[in-house]
Amino acid sequence: MMIIMSMEATPEQVAFVNQRVIDLGFTPHPITGEERSVIAVVGNNPIELQDQFAILPGVDRIMPISRPYKLASREVQPENTVFPLNGFNIGGEQIVIMAGPCSVESRQQLLETAQAVKEAGGQVLRGGAFKPRSSPYTFQGMGEKGLEILAEARDLYHMPIVTEVIAPDQVELVARYADVLQIGTRNMQNYPLLHAAGESQHPVLLKRGMSSTLDELLMSAEYILSHGNQRVILCERGIRTFETATRNTTDINAIPVLKALTHLPVVLDPSHSTGHWEYVTAVCRAAIAAGADGLIVEVHMHPELALSDGKQSLKPETFAEMVRQVRTIAHAINRE
Repeated sequence: MMIIMSMEATPEQVAFVNQRVIDLGFTPHPITGEERSVIAVVGNNPIELQDQFAILPGVDRIMPISRPYKLASREVQPENTVFPLNGFNIGGEQIVIMAGPCSVESRQQLLETAQAVKEAGGQVLRGGAFKPRSSPYTFQGMGEKGLEILAEARDLYHMPIVTEVIAPDQVELVARYADVLQIGTRNMQNYPLLHAAGESQHPVLLKRGMSSTLDELLMSAEYILSHGNQRVILCERGIRTFETATRNTTDINAIPVLKALTHLPVVLDPSHSTGHWEYVTAVCRAAIAAGADGLIVEVHMHPELALSDGKQSLKPETFAEMVRQVRTIAHAINRE
């Protein structure tokens, strides 16, 4: 439920209500708005005790939360979540472009790609140091050495990095290097990993499971938010359908639906959703027109030599053209 404080409520009254929530065995999540404060109460059936909260000083009214996901819902927070990341905001008017290779393969490969991404207008460098692969015989990533190379690229080109973490015991290590922790499609419902990512208080990019509903995606985000970690980015990356012409089916519908249901930023991964570089630019255009807050795209200097996902990776010149087209669409819909 939500405890709506009156517009005249004092900070002392808000603090008292917070403490009362704790004393009754629930978890408060205060949200400070422009006009008033709201306290989301999470726990086992808090609505049964609504009368005890309604009479507290400074409380205006009590409202139930109808969605199964509480903290991710716009019922709790109508305004968009916007948070800074190395000089720009995610979730605001600015569209953020994250790009880089699927995997860190060598120092030269990553630094060259990082430079190309930066010159083309990308703001965030992506690259995998740990790679969950379908086959145990394919390249699994460079591990911590890959993280070190990513950190070097960040320092050289002043770009924050997003990289995948695949196990709870890796969170502390990856967080020492990465600016954003990526949780991939296969781990969307890895609940110990979600808990660990939430506890880290590090920004998290959460990818939709390839066979998951949007409600399931938002419930996974709830695990992270329940630890007080508000810096969560949702990523639509295509879902598995009966269609075989592309690697997955890009669910463009997911973008406006998520923007209606949640206050969290929403980005789209056109590389995994199509699996073919030829379709990536078109899907990028569609994503921005549909209201996405950003893109996460795979770029490789020599896709034909890539150790993973070369087929869906853009060459730098194609990526630069995609950025130009996306910029035109962004301006047309009054975004930056």
